Amino acid sequence: MNNILFLMTDQQRWDAMGCSGGWVDTPNLDRIAAEGVRFSNCVTTSPLCVPARVTLATGAYPHNNGVWGHIPYTVPADADNWMRAIRNRGYRTSLFGKTHLHPHGRCDLRDKEDLLHALGLDDVDEVGGPRASTSGMSHMTALWKDKGLLDAYREDFKERSSNKAWVVRPSVLPLPDYYDVYVGQQAKRYLSSYDRDEPWFCWVSWGGPHQPWDTPEPYASRYDPESMPPPAMNDIDGPRPRGQIDRRFESMQRFPPFTTEEVGAMRADYAGSVSLIDDQIGEILAVIEERGEMDSTVIAFTSDHGEMNGDHGLISKSNFYDGAVRVPLIVRTPGAEYSGIVNDSPSETVDLGPTLVELAGGELEYRQFGKSLTGALDGSGHRDDALSEIMGEFMLMNDEWKIALNKEGETYMLFDRGNDPNEEHNLAGSSEYRSDADALRLRILERIAQSQKHEY
Repeated sequence: MNNILFLMTDQQRWDAMGCSGGWVDTPNLDRIAAEGVRFSNCVTTSPLCVPARVTLATGAYPHNNGVWGHIPYTVPADADNWMRAIRNRGYRTSLFGKTHLHPHGRCDLRDKEDLLHALGLDDVDEVGGPRASTSGMSHMTALWKDKGLLDAYREDFKERSSNKAWVVRPSVLPLPDYYDVYVGQQAKRYLSSYDRDEPWFCWVSWGGPHQPWDTPEPYASRYDPESMPPPAMNDIDGPRPRGQIDRRFESMQRFPPFTTEEVGAMRADYAGSVSLIDDQIGEILAVIEERGEMDSTVIAFTSDHGEMNGDHGLISKSNFYDGAVRVPLIVRTPGAEYSGIVNDSPSETVDLGPTLVELAGGELEYRQFGKSLTGALDGSGHRDDALSEIMGEFMLMNDEWKIALNKEGETYMLFDRGNDPNEEHNLAGSSEYRSDADALRLRILERIAQSQKHEY
C-alpha cells in the first residue's frame, strides 16, 4: 500500500505557482506537478473557509448541508467522510495544521482532538488560522506563550485590523515560530520518526497565504512589488441584477481605493508567503526521499479558496471571480505513470476525497458528490462543468462560460472565458447573451437536482 501526503494551503489562488502563473517561485510544487497531473481549472466548492472545508471533508455541497457561510459549524463526529475511510483501509492517519471543521476561535484546540479522532485522524496537532490564533489556544500558541511571543502577536494583529485591511509588514514572530513554519516542521518531525507498520496518511494544512500580509523575512523582501502582475480591472457594467459581488464592492467603499503601489506590495508579500510554504514542502519531500518512500507515496495538493489580491478592487475572497474561486489542484501517483500532464477539464475540490480513497485501494460507500480524478489522470475529460456556492448563490464554470446566480435565480455575473480571461467585461443583463445565460441557468438547476441529499 502506498503512503499518502495531502498538502493544503489556505487562500491560495490558482495562478500563485510557477507552473500555473509564473509570478511566484514554487520549485517544489512545480516538481510535484511535473511528476504528476495538474488540474488547471479546479474550482472550490465555496469561496469561503468553512463551507469549502466542510464540503471537502463530507462530499456534501452547501445546498445539501446548509453551511453557506462562515458560521460556527461543527462537523458531527459520526459524519461520513473520506478521512475515516482511509483509516479503515489500514492507514495511520495524521493532521498538522488547520481543519476548520469546527469553530477555532475562543477555544482550546487541544480539547477538540477527540472530534478529529472520531472523524478519522489518529495523530493531531491542530492550529487555528491567523485570526483564530489571537483568541484560541493550541500547541502552537502555547509555545508562543512560553516564549513570550503571544501578546505581541495579538497586539500586532489588533493594530492591523484597526488600520487598512491590507497592511503589509513582516510578522512580529521570528521565522522559526511563524505559523506556517511551525506546521511544516511538525509534519517533518512526525514523518522523520514514523516507525509504525501501517502505511501513513499525512494531511499538512497551512494557515497561509491567508491574510494578514505578514510574511516574515527573508521572504517578505523576496519579491519586487513592481514586478508583480497588474490586477484585473472592471469595465462599466450595464443594467443587471445584484448579487454577492455587489455586497463585496460595497464593503470596500469604507476604504480608499488601492494605489498601484499597495497592490504591488500585497502581491509581493503574498508571493513571499507562498514561497515560504513551498520551502516547507521541500523539506517534507526531502524527509520522504531520505526514507526511500517517494516511489511509494501519493501526493495531492490544493487550497480551500483563492485570494483577490487587488483584482477588481477587492481583497480576500467571498465572491465568484477567478481570484477567489479557482484554486491549485495537483495529484501525483507513485511510479510516474502519469507525469507532466495538464488537464484543463473542470474539476472541484470535492473531488479530492474519493480520489485519495481510491488511490488507497478503497471506495466511498456513502452518498457524496465528489468525482474521483483517477480516470482523468491520463488527461481525459473529468467534468463538463464545475459548481460553486456561497450565501445561497450559485456559480457554474465550463470551458466557455462562467455564470453566477443570485438568491432569486437571476444572472448577475456572466463571462466569456475564452475572449475575456481576466473577467473584466460582465455580460449579465445583455440581451445578446440571454440564450447562453438561460442554458447555463438550466444546467445549474440540473446539477442541484442531481445532488439532492435528503437526509440533511
